[in-house]
Parts: sequence; structure tokens; C-alpha cells
Amino acid sequence: MSATRPFVVRRKWMTTPDVAAFELAPADDLAVPEIEPGAHVEFMIERAGQPPLVRHYSLCNAPGERDAFVFGIKLEPQSRGGSSWIHTLETGQTVKLGAVRNLFPLSQSARRHLLLAGGIGITPVLAMAQALEANSAEYQLHYFVRGEEHVAFRERLERAQAQGRLHVHTGLDAAGVRAVLADLLDGPAAGEHAYCCGPGFFMDTVDEVAQAKHWPEEGLHFERFQAAPVAADAIDDAFEVELSRSGTRCRVEVGQTIIQAMAAAGCEVITSCEQGVCGTCLTNVISGTPDHRDAYLSKAEREAGKLILPCVSRSKAPLLILDL
Repeated sequence: MSATRPFVVRRKWMTTPDVAAFELAPADDLAVPEIEPGAHVEFMIERAGQPPLVRHYSLCNAPGERDAFVFGIKLEPQSRGGSSWIHTLETGQTVKLGAVRNLFPLSQSARRHLLLAGGIGITPVLAMAQALEANSAEYQLHYFVRGEEHVAFRERLERAQAQGRLHVHTGLDAAGVRAVLADLLDGPAAGEHAYCCGPGFFMDTVDEVAQAKHWPEEGLHFERFQAAPVAADAIDDAFEVELSRSGTRCRVEVGQTIIQAMAAAGCEVITSCEQGVCGTCLTNVISGTPDHRDAYLSKAEREAGKLILPCVSRSKAPLLILDL
């Protein structure tokens, strides 16, 4: 686990009916690092008698905003202890934060940026919009929400709105969302990049429409908060994993992860999110066919079959040999 640093809740407010916004200031009064748009931070969720649960949340900081980290965190009905715990935090309480990572950076070669946010997906996209605004870069932000009351961080979106760069789409059904996206993604301009974050169905729709409109893969960027649900017809048989460096073999049972099986065999692998999102446990595959169930690898990386996220992914072959 990465080193942690204590932060104090300096301010908390409800930016929508179900999204709590936080300003977390360093308890040591030192500045936070300069944040690259698209970055996220590890939250250490305290649990009585158990190791902390690690969850990742995107930063909303504007360029130069280094006195506190700014987050917007939606209370998820099916929360497994992350958002529900964070929503109980109040002003003055302390929380431990870990590493800052960025798996969703702005392209430095892009001439124009198309920002697509669905619901809580506005959090990393907002940081992007603020950075692009500060650099006078060409961009448009399209924000899809259920209703006007679900527009988060209105005060931070005012400048984009005043300049005609913000477009809020409210109350659309699935067909309506697809129709808007089909128009927005119809024929990418030279040097144009699109960035998308939001619920799984929204991101899948963006991906499908973009492919139909012949967007180049390098011009599409996605930030997923969790891996997609496992398909109903997915194979979940037991299999064996061999660790090439030690020669250790272990059996991965149905309902057991590779990480869990390796830990039982005495091989500990550093993990963080345990949801196939952060990439901390990324491992090279020497032999076998991975059954990818993560939200981290690109389509090309999945097809190559040389990498795996053992916290969630499985094997399509009876034996999977890993470079461990």
C-alpha cells in the first residue's frame, strides 16, 4: 500500500441531491501537489478491526488550486463501504489519502477537445475543462444529467457556460442520448480527441457510436470508475495459475480471484482498488489466455493477451502462467 497523508475536511456541501462535495486540506498545512486534469486519489476507508478499504475518487481541482483537494462523491445505493462512509464525514474530521495517479490525461497533441460527462462522470471532466479554459484551448463540454438539479459544481461551470462551451443535456432517454452523441461524434476533425466519463451504459454508448463514426482509437479516452458487470454467459470454471519465477502453482476456484488464490499460496501481490480499475496489480502473461474483466486495459492490450489484472480477471485456459 502506498504511503498515506492525513487531510482534514475543511468544507462539505451537497452540490446535487446525491453528490457531496468536499474540500480536503492537508493536516500538515503543506500545499497539495499540482494536479494534472483527469487524476484521482486513493481514499483509505477505515474499517473497525480490518485493513483500510482502498477506493479511488477523481479530483476536481482547477489549475493552481493547491490549498486543498476538491472532490465530488456520489452516494451509490449499492455502495460497498466507499461512498457511504465518505458521505458520513463532517467538517473537521480527518481522512487518510494515498497516491495521486492519472490514467485519464489530456492529450498533449490534440488540437481540439470534446468532453463528454454523464452524471458523476463530471468530476475528472470538470478538472479538464478548467485546465483547458486556463490555457485558452479549444474545447466543448457536453454534460448529460437526469435533471437540472443534478448539475454538480455549477459555480465551477459558470465560465464555460458564459463562453458557450458548456452544453447541458437533461432528461434524455437512451435513444435521446445516442442521438445527441451521434451528432457530436459525426466525423472527428483532424487532431480532435474525445474524453468520456460516466455510468457504464453511457460510456458503452459513446464507445459504440464513436466506433460507428470511425473515430481512431488513439483519439478516444475513457475513465471508468468500475469494471463492467460480468456477462451472464461468462465462463467461471476453476483453473490453475503458475508463477514462473518461483514455480509456485495454485488453483483458482469458482468465486475466487487470482489474487486471493496466490495469497493463500503465500504469494502476495500489491493491489489497491481490487476492482480492475487502477492498474496497480497489472501483471505480464507468459502463457495462457486471459479472460479480461477489468476496466483498465485498452482493446488492443486485451486482444494481445500479454497483460492481466489478477484482482478481477480469470483464465479461459486450464493453465495461466504469470511473470511473478
